[in-house]
Amino acid sequence: MQEFKKIQFLVLAVFSLILGGLGLTTVANAAGENEVGYSVKASIPKNQINKKNSFFDLKMVSNQTEYLKVRVYNVTNQDIQVKTAIHTAWTSSAGAIEYVKPASSFDPSLRYKMSDISKIQGKSTLTIPAGSSKVVTAKVQMPKTSFKGVILGGWYFKRVDSKVTGDVKGASNLRNSYSYVVGMKYTMGNTTPNPDMKLGKVAAGLGDYHRGVFADLRNLTAVIIPNLNMKTTITDRDGGKVIKQATKKNVQMAPNTTFRYPMYFGKEELKAGHYHLHMVVKNTDRTWVFDRNFTITAAQAAKFNRGSVESSGISLWLVLALGALGMLILILLILLIIYLIRRNKKKQEEQAED
Repeated sequence: MQEFKKIQFLVLAVFSLILGGLGLTTVANAAGENEVGYSVKASIPKNQINKKNSFFDLKMVSNQTEYLKVRVYNVTNQDIQVKTAIHTAWTSSAGAIEYVKPASSFDPSLRYKMSDISKIQGKSTLTIPAGSSKVVTAKVQMPKTSFKGVILGGWYFKRVDSKVTGDVKGASNLRNSYSYVVGMKYTMGNTTPNPDMKLGKVAAGLGDYHRGVFADLRNLTAVIIPNLNMKTTITDRDGGKVIKQATKKNVQMAPNTTFRYPMYFGKEELKAGHYHLHMVVKNTDRTWVFDRNFTITAAQAAKFNRGSVESSGISLWLVLALGALGMLILILLILLIIYLIRRNKKKQEEQAED
């Protein structure tokens, strides 16, 4: 029944594609199945500020040149490939410092990017023999400057050979991939600047296809601003009615970055009008208060409501289309399996008669 086995595989493959397209994927348990297959370890230099930290926490001076090393260990019985890159840290829409994904844009206040002053030497993809290790080196060239503060980033490692199958932080398809990040923090000067924040653009928009109001909170200084709690109220300027209240706790902001803070409206549609945003941001050290008038036009409201996944029309048709497609594929596969089984059985009967 070789043909039947082929069809069984085809069924599984098609259903895997359907599930992958819907985002319903399974992430392997790395600890239980030991699928990671590699590890990394930073070689800490003498200018490390805190010797207990396993990441690069370095005291730097103007025009300094330094070579940083990370050893990558392959603990499998086969050769593997690991891709590496250095990223500049930024603040994600979740209010966390992001080291893994590279930023799509940078705040204008950022003077020095980690990815510009720290460069990997040689190839960015390493082939590591089975049961062995390799050292990857980055050259750090600090700018000639009187800059004081923190430059922040991460040294990213990801296994990319075909044997890998999931993602440590979550999977976007049916393959797994396991990544590590070694933090990189360079501190210049004997004193660091006091944190300074400003409120940038406030406007309606879409975030991951969800409608809402987005406020750009900017950290203009070369310091990490930790443990921020935010409380925001949006009111209708014409009638004074409270339209939206939102709170956000434990926000961590990377140096010289913008936090695009999303305040999603869920099933409630955006409405054209004149609004006022009042925001209080504070941690144990400081408090910032921001006020801003903004307007949502009729065209903007219609555009963002139409593009939102909460739109009942879009979600209804999407569900119907996916359901119909899934049923059609299932029926066709069942018919194909039945046909091949019968054909194979007929061949066996004919051979037996001969």
